[in-house]
Amino acid sequence: MWLGYRRRQILDPDEIFLDSRNLPSFNTQQFEGVIEKPIGKKAITIVLAVFFILALFFLGRLLYLQVVEGEVFAKRSNQNRLRQTLVFADRGIIYDRNGVPLAWNDPKREYIPTAGFSQILGYIGFPNELELKDKDFNPKEYIGKNGVENIFNDILMGAKGVKIEEINALGKIESDYVLKIAKPGESVAISIDSRVQAELYKIIKDLADEHGFSGGAAAIMDVTTGEVLALVSYPEFDSNIMASGDGAGIRQQLNDNRNLFLNRPVSGLYAPGSTMKLYIAIGALAENLISPTKTIVSTGQLVVPNPYHPESPSIFKDNKAHGAVDMKRALAVSSNVYFYTIGGGFGGQKGLGIKKIEKYSRLFGFGQKTGIELNAEEAGVIPNPEWKELNFNGEPWRLGDTYHTAIGQYGYLVTPLQVARAVAVIASDGLLFKPTLRARPTESRVAQKINIKSEDFQVIREGMRQTVTNGTAIVLNTSQVAVAAKSGTAQVGAGKSRINAWISGFFPYDQPRYSFVVVMENGPLSTNAGGGMVMRRLLDWMVVYAPEYLK
Repeated sequence: MWLGYRRRQILDPDEIFLDSRNLPSFNTQQFEGVIEKPIGKKAITIVLAVFFILALFFLGRLLYLQVVEGEVFAKRSNQNRLRQTLVFADRGIIYDRNGVPLAWNDPKREYIPTAGFSQILGYIGFPNELELKDKDFNPKEYIGKNGVENIFNDILMGAKGVKIEEINALGKIESDYVLKIAKPGESVAISIDSRVQAELYKIIKDLADEHGFSGGAAAIMDVTTGEVLALVSYPEFDSNIMASGDGAGIRQQLNDNRNLFLNRPVSGLYAPGSTMKLYIAIGALAENLISPTKTIVSTGQLVVPNPYHPESPSIFKDNKAHGAVDMKRALAVSSNVYFYTIGGGFGGQKGLGIKKIEKYSRLFGFGQKTGIELNAEEAGVIPNPEWKELNFNGEPWRLGDTYHTAIGQYGYLVTPLQVARAVAVIASDGLLFKPTLRARPTESRVAQKINIKSEDFQVIREGMRQTVTNGTAIVLNTSQVAVAAKSGTAQVGAGKSRINAWISGFFPYDQPRYSFVVVMENGPLSTNAGGGMVMRRLLDWMVVYAPEYLK
């Protein structure tokens, strides 16, 4: 024991003489020369308590995420792994009345490459902000932007489907399956005959190039059903370019100064000229203002005395001195003096007056939209005293204004389709149709039965027939089919140096089936070509390629 005790009491000399002088020999950064002390029990207890509290916190959070929020996070996880996407349906095919495809998917939307169909068919594109707001469209789906593509969009576009895609961590599709099958759009058959449409467009284009017209419009309508057989607007845009997304091509068409996007038959407004004389004549008959056999003498002008300045009478020109003409002959030669007289009155002959002119114009569908299934249709203008006061700084209506309105001038503006519909009323003995682009419609398209005597309509039809056999539309006098027509010329532009050249009518004469209208737009005053030449070329073509329409 003594030896053990003594061993424990032996001290190192450094321990005896440890003082500040030998501290620099220690590496204090490594705690050399520091006497260690054991950690107290209290410190250990505090550390263990902190770890225990942290463990409880993490355990509680784990339980919360697993039990309380487990379903939410499981759903979120699945959504991160499974992606739901829309499947857009194929659009329906657009056919003409004979089953010829005019628009189809291959795989993108394509249109018949033949010129003449774009204004009817329209094109597709992505919805704009207004369309997204108003309807349940997806920003990435194609919709009809105008024409048949637009008006029948709900039928053509079908119903969207839904597809589920499984995505891996790298964002790649591992698998997919269809949750809801997309339903393809239904096909639509329109009333247009693609053969007639294409040929009529070509004829109008060729005539415009030959005689200096800037454009043209035409319509052919079935006077028994209201179906539109052809509806031509020249020039036009290209549907395939508009649907392709070709920015440069689209900008070129939009910037073209020829109004490619104006659908002339329904949105173009033109002074109708002498084509309006048909409705002035039938109004005068319906009002018992004149007998169809009474003659009015045309010396080449109508001279209206000026009571304030007798030396300066008002003079209203005729196209020539026609002599004594009755109603049928007046229609055939298009005597302005005759229609000045029955329109505004002169001498002992009472005229319709502007209110009755407006009444019969509206009765035949002018001044209102036809109701065809197309966008941006115009109603037109029938001038009257209120219209003049509004547009001419309060000026009053004068007799001369009535005279000019009676021959389809002044502020009178119509669309070509309105003219085709009005002629159909004459051909059908009083049926005012709502024109349609649907082939073989199941519902009646008769909008109104006009209450005018059949014999009055017959007088007008006979006058139109004389116009073809020995009048201003003799160009249509063909042995292949009997045509009834009324021509018209309206001077336009600065100095009245340009013209719109009209023809309207129906065929066959004995059993009317189709009404027609053609207007050649903005041609030189000197030309002798116009709508009549267009229709003659079309009728000659029909004899060979579409004779069923001439029977």
